Amino acid sequence: MSRKKVALITAGVLVTLGGATAVAVPMANDWLANRHQETSAYATGAEAKSKRPSVPRWLPDEAQSVRYSMKTTGGERLLKATLPDGKLPARCTPAPASTAKEIQLRADWFPKEARDKAALSCATYFGYLDGDTLYAWQHQEDLVAGERVNRES
Repeated sequence: MSRKKVALITAGVLVTLGGATAVAVPMANDWLANRHQETSAYATGAEAKSKRPSVPRWLPDEAQSVRYSMKTTGGERLLKATLPDGKLPARCTPAPASTAKEIQLRADWFPKEARDKAALSCATYFGYLDGDTLYAWQHQEDLVAGERVNRES
């Protein structure tokens, strides 16, 4: 085989491998970042709580269109639910936005600007109400602190 043919074949292989790398590396990064995150959807709060013990017990059974995402290696959580009549759960009280922590998880159904809208504390969750839709999130440290308080009381 001539040197010209070897050079052309080598160049073709390198271009193909470079293109595959350009696709494979971002896909691998996405997989690594999200491999410990599980997301589920439920028709009601009652269904969510019966199928996933980590869904907060303060979520009303009558809540609808529940979306829930959790980190399997920690206490980070995201929650979206339509509340009946837009009525807040009893465990949700007003809280200044300045106390809300940065949101660690991401989901396409959870607003990126949620932290800026934080106005509620729902047990160990931060959140806000948008019409009749509740958006709430939890951090690992808050889960641990909440468990400590529950053990001590």
